[in-house]
Amino acid sequence: MGTAKAWPMDEGNTRRFLLLQGPHGPFYAVLSRALRRAGAEVFRVGFNGGDALFGRSDPGFIPYLDAPGDWRARLSDIVEAHAITDIVVYGASRPVHVVAGDVARDLGLVLHVFEEGYLRPYWVTYEREGANAGSALMDIPISGMERALEGGRDALHEAPDSWGDMRQHMFWGAVYHAALMISRRHFPGFRPHRTPGVEREFRLHLRRLLALPVRRVQRAIATTRVRRGAFPFHVVLLQLAHDANFRDFSGFESQRAFLEPVFAAFARGAPRHHALVLKAHPLEDGREPLKPLISELTQANGLEGRVHFLSGGKLARLLETARSAVTVNSTSAEQALWRGLPVRALGRAVYARENLVSDQALAAFFANPEPPDRAAYETYRSFLLQTSQIAGGFYSARGRRKLARQLPDLMLARLSPYETALSGPATTRQHIRLVT
Repeated sequence: MGTAKAWPMDEGNTRRFLLLQGPHGPFYAVLSRALRRAGAEVFRVGFNGGDALFGRSDPGFIPYLDAPGDWRARLSDIVEAHAITDIVVYGASRPVHVVAGDVARDLGLVLHVFEEGYLRPYWVTYEREGANAGSALMDIPISGMERALEGGRDALHEAPDSWGDMRQHMFWGAVYHAALMISRRHFPGFRPHRTPGVEREFRLHLRRLLALPVRRVQRAIATTRVRRGAFPFHVVLLQLAHDANFRDFSGFESQRAFLEPVFAAFARGAPRHHALVLKAHPLEDGREPLKPLISELTQANGLEGRVHFLSGGKLARLLETARSAVTVNSTSAEQALWRGLPVRALGRAVYARENLVSDQALAAFFANPEPPDRAAYETYRSFLLQTSQIAGGFYSARGRRKLARQLPDLMLARLSPYETALSGPATTRQHIRLVT
């Protein structure tokens, strides 16, 4: 874990937060108000029309109109001009956030990182310095977590198997990209961190939102066929190949690069009466031709009749009768681990550690998958619930209110949640986590 980073200011001085790009929607506005109520000053940089839509009314809003290559110098100027002590990002891997992380480390600032919850769907992740495979959690062994929990641990329980605010997530995504598209000429230097372009990104968000009723019926039919099928099956938890977690920590360049060895290993190792069920990410929007790829790999490996594709739906119901789960590094694997299912993760992830995920060759895994150590997973999960997993959500009003009650104290604390837990006897925060 290392030593705690140097504190960027003297005791009693005002904290000054600089918010960069955040989740789509009003979350940053709610967070700004909460931090100001706690006595901090808050500034916010807008890189495009979507950022401006949700941030322009903020008194600390700063539009960034320069070229991408000028960002490092401009950020240093902003930090100096406003005496910034803290930088806040959503996802540490976006190009502007990578630069911000470098600047924060160079100047001794605190870098706050938000991400979707590791233990989705009921939590979001709050860390410092990094997230996912770049998280400080990667350096904390299970034995260290066990020592930190000696003073008590949170009860393990299953959260509702729904993001709860999925429709809001899709809605705010469509609104954000519409504003981004309309206001492009006002932000000539903006370059999206994802590849399809502004117009296509907007169309994908809108199409996904409008297609929800039809896709729900299709998913229900396909899921029922699998759950009522008289065959054992293994689940492949698909991800968005353009997502930072897949792009930066997977070792795979594409879905094809991941799925080809999975199909080949299943054909070699799985008993002939077993099936392979591929479940799409809940936000899969069609930019990747998954169905043609799956059909091609099915035929190439002689697996006709043994492969099923689900475009979404309730993961919990699927995992109830699954034999195992395979993924690159999806956080959905946490639900499989919670149920004691064997998991094979092919990329870097916070849960991909000894005693939790299998290190078997893929063919051997499909033949006879090794389950996780239950005690080790209980320790790991309880440690996360006491530290980085914060009850609430970015996209629904109710979820944002829950976060606003908890985040200012965590963000104003001298130590990160992990450092706090490791520095002394653990104190449970479950009563905070479950407030509504």
